[in-house]
Amino acid sequence: EAWPVLERLLELRVPDEITLDTDELVSLLDHGVAALQTRGVDVLWPRSLGRDLTASTVLDRRSAPGAATSLHEEPLHTGLLSAESVFAFHWQIALHGEPLTDAEMDQLATATAPILKLRDNWTVVDPTIARKAKKRLVRTVKPVQALAAALTGVVEIEDAEQEVIVGASLLRMRDRLQNAATRAAIDPSPRLQGRLRDYQRQGLTWLVELTDLGLGACLADDMGLGKTITLIALHLHRHDHDPGAGPTLVVCPASLMGNWEAEIARFAPDEPVRRFHGTRRDLTGLRGGFVLTTYGTVRSDTASGGGQALGGVPWDLVVADEAQHVKNPASATARGLRTIASHARVALTGTPVENNLTELWAILDWATPGLLGSRNAFRKVWAAPIESGLEPTKARQFAGLIGPFLLRRRKSDPGIAPELPAKTETDHPLGLTREQTVLYEAFVRDVMERIERADPEGRRGLVLKLLTGLKQICNHPAHFLKQASGRLAGRSEKIDALDELLTTVVAEDGAALVFTQYVAMGHLLETHLTALGLPHLFLHGGLAVRERESMVRRFQDGEAPVFLLSLKAGGTGLNLTRADHVIHFDRWWNPAVEEQATDRAHRIGQTKPVQVHRLITQGTVEEKVAELLTRKRALADTVLARGEAALTELSNDDLRDLVTLRRRPG
Repeated sequence: EAWPVLERLLELRVPDEITLDTDELVSLLDHGVAALQTRGVDVLWPRSLGRDLTASTVLDRRSAPGAATSLHEEPLHTGLLSAESVFAFHWQIALHGEPLTDAEMDQLATATAPILKLRDNWTVVDPTIARKAKKRLVRTVKPVQALAAALTGVVEIEDAEQEVIVGASLLRMRDRLQNAATRAAIDPSPRLQGRLRDYQRQGLTWLVELTDLGLGACLADDMGLGKTITLIALHLHRHDHDPGAGPTLVVCPASLMGNWEAEIARFAPDEPVRRFHGTRRDLTGLRGGFVLTTYGTVRSDTASGGGQALGGVPWDLVVADEAQHVKNPASATARGLRTIASHARVALTGTPVENNLTELWAILDWATPGLLGSRNAFRKVWAAPIESGLEPTKARQFAGLIGPFLLRRRKSDPGIAPELPAKTETDHPLGLTREQTVLYEAFVRDVMERIERADPEGRRGLVLKLLTGLKQICNHPAHFLKQASGRLAGRSEKIDALDELLTTVVAEDGAALVFTQYVAMGHLLETHLTALGLPHLFLHGGLAVRERESMVRRFQDGEAPVFLLSLKAGGTGLNLTRADHVIHFDRWWNPAVEEQATDRAHRIGQTKPVQVHRLITQGTVEEKVAELLTRKRALADTVLARGEAALTELSNDDLRDLVTLRRRPG
């Protein structure tokens, strides 16, 4: 049954021996050996007849006609990784581990018998190896794809993973990349008006190495560790070594343009800075320096008929600050950013991108296109096996692949920020008022009945409506009922707790940041603080860029002790070290978002201990999500990474358990 040729044994009076013809021997080698092995039958070969031919995948550069042959004399950034370079995978056949010569490969490729005499010895030739000898070239690849295979040591060929033998030219490149983050730190430009900390100098050295090779990089240090000054130092270094280099384009959220302008004026006062935003869109006469623009401007400028002024500049560097804005590669913003050419690209983000592999793919694929393959190929080859948790080898290979291109340091890492003061986090469990309880239970009852009757298309919208409404009720009845005015005190324990906290902060001559994810709740708090006579500012996405920048300066200068911020507009990039208290009025679904908001105060430049307060209503969806966040905080958990969208996929029973109010004794 396993190998039908053996039926001939049954025809013999003593079934002890049959002689195989050529076709039968080919059949045995092609699939018979494996089929018999599955039945527990081993095939043994005479010592005089070796089965010692092996095939390996070799990766190296293919020389184009007239191309230089001495790779050791080529500058790596113009030779090995230039767009004209071509690399190829090809089969290398070896006998007893020694590669065959070209003549022996030809002999193997033209052999008609399954047994061949090589180097004075007879050897069995598996048909698969013979086919590889005939078709030696597997495929050609672009330089960055070759680099990826060199870093992982494996490649997918014919739906099977093959180990790769890397040629000398790529070995040098691989070693250089793998050592980029640990090599001796370079001195920053003498034009930099500031001192880099040791880890910042190491980050600069790493960025210089990668960008000199024309490769992209993602600097993913914690918020507040000085990514901006490191990037400014990179710009100065590149222009010191190439005075004719083009300008640097910084793409950032609108609220951070003022911060970039101030940091450049502080650390590189001689570098010209130009804003390309709003009505101020003039790039004439541009020679060097920095151009600051926003993601929205990139989207409109690169859209069809938008003039595409940014695409016409020979940029040296393009920098994506808060690079999570390009995490959706299908968005108009991400597509527009990809059309802007430059010598190298740098992504800056404080988001722990390792918690979301698809987001990481989008950022690294922008910085170094092709490194991780297409999105679908990435999901198949890397994301799915790693997220399943069943293939630890894949996780190690992936770490080897992205390691040279992603540098992440945390405030808690030894020696990174020893001068940073302590951070204390406190959860404040609060109850619901009677008004909130009635609203909460009635809303759960009403919407859950509609969810259980809804079709799949309408169900998702209803679940999001339920979650949003319940969080608004937990904040304050006026928030849910859309009451713009009226009494706030006494209707929500969150308001009472906030009053107590802010009274203490002001009495101690401190300052506080108060975050809410809802602009409407921010306006209610603004009205409440005004009634209390408590000086405050409120930053949200509806403000013009200049207004936001003015508010940041006024808060840092001490004009008001309380700074209300919408989480989306004020949760990233801002430097608000005057605050020594951070209050999260409501909870977000992803702990990384809250941590970024907290890092507005707990960052380099902070001299006082920072106290973080989270207001959580007990027994509600808010508390249950808080428990999830605590339990899953350090994990690459797909539900938390995807936020509310994942919660819409819960079953009706699980959803009801999540939102049903848990009554407490007494």
